[in-house]
Amino acid sequence: MKKILASGLTLLLLTACGSEQTGTSQETKKSDQTEVKDEGQKTSESPKTEEKKSDTDEKVEPSKEVVQTKDYKINQANWSIEPIGNANPKVVLLTIDDAPDQHALQMAKDLKALNAPAIFFVNGHFLDTPEEKETLKKIHDMGFMIGNHTYSHSSLRDLSSEKQKEEILSVSDLVESITGEKPKFFRAPFGQNTDYSRQLAAEEKMSLMNWTYGYDWEKQYQSKAAITDIMVNSPFLNNGANLLMHDRTWTSEALTDIVKGLRAKGYETLDPNRIITIES
Repeated sequence: MKKILASGLTLLLLTACGSEQTGTSQETKKSDQTEVKDEGQKTSESPKTEEKKSDTDEKVEPSKEVVQTKDYKINQANWSIEPIGNANPKVVLLTIDDAPDQHALQMAKDLKALNAPAIFFVNGHFLDTPEEKETLKKIHDMGFMIGNHTYSHSSLRDLSSEKQKEEILSVSDLVESITGEKPKFFRAPFGQNTDYSRQLAAEEKMSLMNWTYGYDWEKQYQSKAAITDIMVNSPFLNNGANLLMHDRTWTSEALTDIVKGLRAKGYETLDPNRIITIES
């Protein structure tokens, strides 16, 4: 497994986010790290009413929708998240790939309990049944962003343009039919985009996103203790780190400790809705 990070002098980019190919790794070319030219949630206040001082009718102030500030951007040279202006630089972005397989819903519940935002990147072959679709809807309804990770997790470089289009658009359509929203981010399997996938993502108003580091497909990290330790103490943990995890048993078991460990080091778990996207 090669890790390539183009941060400072090198980029260690871990390219093995396989659903059925755990442990598979392929090298991401430098052009995939530098050529992308694309760089996201609204919250609403609870309705407030004033106490009535008499039986007479009083005006009630309507609830106001608060638009989330877009104060971060993607550094397309190393896929880290950079602050804009005075935004806190000490943040990490949590991402979960290959969802919703077996553990995504529990992972969402654990993150929700910690008030830790994340992006769940979904594969279409995990959305074939009504039960799987309901699982994704629950994750979305808990406030988590849903990203596009292709239908079958095939290497896009091995596919024709027409097949790439089918792999990508079918997932966007599925996600929209389930959640009412199209994905704002696209993550190519193994981090390997093509000229065509870049073009198509841009046309679909999806920003490209790879990652800074991740380890949970490697054999030595397939336990709760091991994956917790490396995710919290990785030498590649720095401001704006884009953390790759997967819908895996050991990662699910470790997720709460990972978040707590990152926060103990002073890192804020960033709401992805604050990241500038193509449609922003």
